[in-house]
Amino acid sequence: MSKIKIALFGLGTIGTGVADIFLNKKEHIRKITGHDVSLAQICDKDTLSKRDINIPSDILTNNPDSIFNNPEISVGIELIGGIEPARTFVLQLLNNGKNVVTANKALLAQHGAELFEAARRNNCTIAFEAAVCGGIPIISSIATSLQANTILSINAIVNGTSNFILSQMEDGGTSYSDAVKEAQKLGYAEANPAMDVDGTDAVQKLTILAQLGFGADIDWKNISRMGIESVDAIDFKFAKNLGYRIKLLAVANRGDDGLELHVAPTLVKRDSPLARVHNAFNAVQVVGDYVGPAFFQGLGAGRKPTASAVVGDVIDTILGRTKITFDTLNLWNKNNEIVPIKNINNFYGKSYLRFDAEDRPGVMRDFAAVFGKKNISIASMIQHEISNPDNNNSNKQRAVIILITHESSEGDLLEAIKELENIPSIQGKIIRMRVQD
Repeated sequence: MSKIKIALFGLGTIGTGVADIFLNKKEHIRKITGHDVSLAQICDKDTLSKRDINIPSDILTNNPDSIFNNPEISVGIELIGGIEPARTFVLQLLNNGKNVVTANKALLAQHGAELFEAARRNNCTIAFEAAVCGGIPIISSIATSLQANTILSINAIVNGTSNFILSQMEDGGTSYSDAVKEAQKLGYAEANPAMDVDGTDAVQKLTILAQLGFGADIDWKNISRMGIESVDAIDFKFAKNLGYRIKLLAVANRGDDGLELHVAPTLVKRDSPLARVHNAFNAVQVVGDYVGPAFFQGLGAGRKPTASAVVGDVIDTILGRTKITFDTLNLWNKNNEIVPIKNINNFYGKSYLRFDAEDRPGVMRDFAAVFGKKNISIASMIQHEISNPDNNNSNKQRAVIILITHESSEGDLLEAIKELENIPSIQGKIIRMRVQD
C-alpha cells in the first residue's frame, strides 16, 4: 500500500474540520482510496493557540517553504481565504508539481484564468467543490452528471448568511439589524458581514458557476449586484400578500443574444422550491436542455459540510478522478469559445417597487406618466396609508405604494426609477427588487 502525503494551509474553522477528518478517519480514507493517506504538515501563522482537536505538534509549521520544497507532499489544500497570500501559495504549489484543493471562491473568481493556466502548465489539477456551496456537490454534478446537457439556466441561493437574515426577518418579524446580530452570534456572519449582505460573496460564487456551466469568463466586479440591506419588514408583508417570498438569488440565464448574470433580492413564488429554502441553507436549481430542472439543497457553509467537500476533493485527486474532470472541462482557458455576456440594460424581467408618496389626487397620474413614457406597464398595485408620516407637517398625508411591473428592460426601468425619484411628491429612494415567477 503506497503512502500519500498531503499538506494543509490554514487552520481556521474549515481547516480544523479538514484536519479532524484526516487525523481521525484514517482507516475510512484508506479503505476508500487504497492508500495510506496522511496529513504530513499544517501551515498556519498561529502555531501556539489551542484548537478543539488534538493536532500533533510535529506537523504544525508557520513556514510554507517546508511544504513547497517537500517532494513527498503531492496535494496541497488551501484554506487561507482572501487573495494574498493564498494566490502566491497556490501558484507555488502548482509550480512545484503539487495538486491543489481549495475552497477559496474569491481567489478563483478573480484569478481563475491565471491559476488554471499554471495547473495545466505543470500537469497538475485544481479541485474546488467547497468554493461555491459548501457541502452541496454542485460543482461535480454540473461537471460530470449533467455534462450531456447544454445548461440553460442556474438560479441559486448561495449565501447562507443572507438567507438566514431574510428568513429571520420573514418568519420571526425580526428587524434587519437584529437578524444580523443573531447571524453573528450563531457564527453564520462575520464581525463585518458586508461581503455577505451586499451580494459580493454571491457574485463571486456566480462567477465560478458561470464559468463552469457556460464557459463565461467575466470579471465578478462587472456582474450586476444588489444586496439585502434595503429590504424592510414591510416588504415581507407585501410580498406575502402578493404570493411571494424574498430571497437573495444568483441568476445565470442563457439566451439567444448572450448570458444574463445578476445577484439581487428577488421575489419568488411561495410554492417554488427556492422559496422553501430557509435559514443558512443553500440551494441551486440547474436547468439543462435534456434533464430539465435539477434541484440541489443543503448546508452551504460551516465547518463540517465544507470540510466534507474539501476532503472529497482530496480523495478524488488521489484516485485520479479530478485529473479526468480537470482535463475534460478545460476551465478558464483563453482558447475556449466565450459565451457573450448581455448588457445589463437589455435584461428583461418583472420588478417590485416600493416608495413613499403624497396621498393626494394626481400623484398616481405623475408616476403613471413616467412608466408610460418608458413602456413599463403595471401588473398590480397596493397603496397603504401611513398613519403618522410626519410629525412636523401633519397636513400632508403619505402612503406607501407597492408596484409589480410586467416585464420590461432593465435600462427602461432604471431610467424610470431615476425620473420617479425626482418627482417632488415621492419621498426618498425607491426600493426595487426583481420578481421571478
